Amino acid sequence: MPSSPTSEDFFSDEVFDATAELFKSLASPLRLAIVNSVHEHPKCVHELVDELGVSQPLVSQHLRVLRAARVVHGNRRGREITYELTDHHIGHIVGDALAHTGESDDE
Repeated sequence: MPSSPTSEDFFSDEVFDATAELFKSLASPLRLAIVNSVHEHPKCVHELVDELGVSQPLVSQHLRVLRAARVVHGNRRGREITYELTDHHIGHIVGDALAHTGESDDE
């Protein structure tokens, strides 16, 4: 009887490395909150500042990390830039992780 395929049969080392880098870019509570927020709909920096209750420079710093990791991208609308996820899968990953973490131990 043939064995079941493993994840190593489907993914290269480069894919594992890139995935680890993605998770590193998400390894901040504020960045997780930003991703969760913009997953709902695109937002500009001042909306994130108001929603998350942190300073504008701090939001901008974390957005810079998320942009560099290609988690979010910005779209200019006049004088403002709205940020949204580059891929809806990222929102699902974060949402699933938050749901998993929020589950009680007795379930």
